[in-house]
Amino acid sequence: MSMLYQFYETQRALLSPLAEFASASSKLYSHPLSPFTHTPQAPRVSAGLNLMHRLSKEYEKPEFNIHTVKIDGVEVAVQQQVAIEKPFCQLLRFKRFADDLPMLKAMKEQPTVLVVAPLSGHHSTLLRETVRELLHHHKVYITDWTDARMVPVEVGPFHLDDYVEYVQEFIRHIGPDVHVISVCQPTVPVLAAISLMASRGEKTPRTMTMMGGPIDARLSPTAVNNLAMNKSLEWFENNVVFRVPTNYPGSQRLVYPGFMQHTGFIAMNPSHHARSHYDYFMDLMRGDDESADFHTSFYDEYNAVLDMPAEYYLDTIRTVFQDFALVNGTWTVKGELVRPQDIKTTALLTIEGEKDDISGAGQTRAAHDLCTGIDPKNRFHHDAMGAGHYGIFSGRRWREDVYPRLRDFIATHQSRKAAAPKRVSAKPVVPAKAVADPVLKLVPAARRPAPAVRKTAPKAPPKRQQAK
Repeated sequence: MSMLYQFYETQRALLSPLAEFASASSKLYSHPLSPFTHTPQAPRVSAGLNLMHRLSKEYEKPEFNIHTVKIDGVEVAVQQQVAIEKPFCQLLRFKRFADDLPMLKAMKEQPTVLVVAPLSGHHSTLLRETVRELLHHHKVYITDWTDARMVPVEVGPFHLDDYVEYVQEFIRHIGPDVHVISVCQPTVPVLAAISLMASRGEKTPRTMTMMGGPIDARLSPTAVNNLAMNKSLEWFENNVVFRVPTNYPGSQRLVYPGFMQHTGFIAMNPSHHARSHYDYFMDLMRGDDESADFHTSFYDEYNAVLDMPAEYYLDTIRTVFQDFALVNGTWTVKGELVRPQDIKTTALLTIEGEKDDISGAGQTRAAHDLCTGIDPKNRFHHDAMGAGHYGIFSGRRWREDVYPRLRDFIATHQSRKAAAPKRVSAKPVVPAKAVADPVLKLVPAARRPAPAVRKTAPKAPPKRQQAK
């Protein structure tokens, strides 16, 4: 097992020439000026070679490629900038430019959002559509996590506690008027970051939105949750942690490799991916370029993965999925107890997808049981009907259902005057009474009742141009 990463790199190097050959040969059978295009079965041969190319090529980190956005019918230029650069993360800002003075004034008055992207295998560009939609009504920042294999080992380790501190630094940089949006994995460290700021008496963000995250992974556990719960920490250390090979700047750094994470994603639903590739082959044969382009766009993003620092990955497994330290009130970050009940002035919105197979029903909603210091009238929940995990932040359901709720939630609390809360005394965490019914009453949209969640006790293991 210790040589698995090296074996993967060797395989990738061997497949690279094959991928290029397949790409060139595919064009040979599809280019209108090539004589091979007019041979029998040319479309089938070209489609097969194209698919071979895509299955054997290496996928680099994609770009956001957000250069313009329309705001109230006006085309506005967007420039991607680095606001803060840390060893394991960049804070990116999507700065909007306009010559239209009324539009400029309107943009200046719009809320500022910080999107905390997951550090869980994929690049932050997976949230490209999230960012693009938010730019219509907000000033947008996003965390862009660095591939751990590109970080020299001399920089030192990166733990879950460091992740929490990064989030706090980004919030302080933007200011307390920010609205924080966490997608999937970061819901836990973001809640910890804001809790600690509240406990210290710091100003906290106006709102925090948590989308499809494992706040309480004991509720309606998914296949992903069960794996993390039922294997010991030693099993993960011995089976999925490897040293980066010598051909990368982060040589010898311990990581959870991206290719293993990608394999896990595929293994969750192999028949779906096989069918998708077959449909792509058929689309190429039929000349359905629009459907083929949609496939390539999705898999260019889906197949591009990064390595995670081993310390952070193991910390997440232990803290979130084995000790359940956040909901049990036992989590300490650099010696400070995480107390979500200390948050007073930050409004809360939780969002879950009806068909989410990554974070089960009730896992994100559990934040309401912890954040008892927030007035119930400032706590909201939304169930995205028909949406899977990715559907809550991309695609039609994100645009037509989730985003309008999020936009209105932020707008409602934008006018709230930010005030520094009084420092609270440390008290042991007492699990709050469920707030499911009040939350339902606060959300005016029609929806199904709160999903019934199934509590499952996991197997105990043996001892994650102007601008505004």
